[in-house]
Amino acid sequence: MSTLATPQIATTTWNIDPVHSVAEFKVKHMMISNVKGQFAKISGALTLDESDLANSRVEASIDGASIETRDAQRDAHLKSADFLHVEKFPTLAFKSTSISLVRDGELAVEGDLTIRDVTRKVLFTVEGPTPPAKDPWGNTRVAVSATTKINRKDFGLTWNAALETGGILVGDEVAITLDVEFVKA
Repeated sequence: MSTLATPQIATTTWNIDPVHSVAEFKVKHMMISNVKGQFAKISGALTLDESDLANSRVEASIDGASIETRDAQRDAHLKSADFLHVEKFPTLAFKSTSISLVRDGELAVEGDLTIRDVTRKVLFTVEGPTPPAKDPWGNTRVAVSATTKINRKDFGLTWNAALETGGILVGDEVAITLDVEFVKA
């Protein structure tokens, strides 16, 4: 009787290191400049299939109340029902649906982004992952940088104010940048 060897799938899990990761955004203010902000609390994991990248997946969540734009009044407004409504929708979430190699060092990660209980498909352009590196405590780490742009109105973030000189106070397009460090589980 012979035993057939089953192929081993090299799947590893990598957890987001929240201390070394940041989710940032940028949006036009008064049609003349950009306001930048970030979320301090991000968590999630990458399941990496080293034999077939297409079988990999990533999930992340952001605590909406951790928003920081360097202005307490603006932060309070962004947490209110006019924008994120964090009392009712405390978490922003992303779950990948496909990961593909665009070229060496660049990935396309498509998935479902949920803000205010509205889910839309988004496509992130991702640099990385970096080659694995050992930290001084023996943990293995990799990092990625990801970018995308969304229309905030697609997620129910419709509040705005008309300007006396014409135009609007808050732009519709939001640029999102993620710099994420993962630790091998």
